[in-house]
Amino acid sequence: MEINGFLDYIQTTKKVSQNTVAAYKQDILAFQKFLEQNGVARFEDASNTQVVAYLMELKQTGKSKATVNRKLASIRAFYRYLMNQGAIKENPTEGIKSPKISRKGISYMSIEEVERLLETPDDSIKGKRDKAMLEVLYATGIRVSEVIELKVSDVNLNMGFVKCNGNHGRARIVPMGAPARRALQVYLDESRPALIRGQEDSPDSPLFVNYMGEVFTRQGFWKILKQYGKASGLEDQLTPQTLRNSFAMHMVQNGIDMKSLQELMGHEDILATQVYFENMRNRIKDVYDKTHPRA
Repeated sequence: MEINGFLDYIQTTKKVSQNTVAAYKQDILAFQKFLEQNGVARFEDASNTQVVAYLMELKQTGKSKATVNRKLASIRAFYRYLMNQGAIKENPTEGIKSPKISRKGISYMSIEEVERLLETPDDSIKGKRDKAMLEVLYATGIRVSEVIELKVSDVNLNMGFVKCNGNHGRARIVPMGAPARRALQVYLDESRPALIRGQEDSPDSPLFVNYMGEVFTRQGFWKILKQYGKASGLEDQLTPQTLRNSFAMHMVQNGIDMKSLQELMGHEDILATQVYFENMRNRIKDVYDKTHPRA
């Protein structure tokens, strides 16, 4: 059965979590049910029109844009797998745009969308490096310019923090969680030595390097981010700032205070930090207006 083969593939090759595998399975089975109800017995026989019709049905039944995006990303990943296996010659999800999600001035991703992005890199030398960069970005919320300027000596894996030098905001020490630390350790042990190819290395050398063993440019990082945005079905909303915003909004959602967030983000002016709290208040007000019977 194609679904089982796909689920085995993402679990063994992509190393995704059990929760993510379950989410993919649920999304693909729901699409299969829709196809069967519309007289299509096999995934291979689905057309672009039928995928669009399914997305329209989801929208008409009240599913949020975030949910529609997630389901489309699951279906898209499944059909890419079928293409790679030679089971189909044309991908019916090709050219279908993900619905844009309005965030009232701040573009950010859901936690599930971030997890999907972070699970996209493979186990190649490049993939291990990219995984580490993405994990550090989301774990710390630091700017892309700060990430590409990190030196080897700016990272303390034992204590779990990175140092930002203050060239692009306030100098600070930012904690990072266990997933980012693990990804960085794998990169330092298995990927970075292959990338620097025996070049002179020191604590003051750049932490993240390209295939030439040299420091990244902003354009180089942007290219990588676009690649993973497309692979994870998030290309219409993913930017370096979106990932930084996602860090901030998820911290606000989980109760961080404004001064602590200002310190983590490296904002000189607390008004820049306040925007995230205003966005959360606006969101809560919208939910209240839509759900309370006497709003």
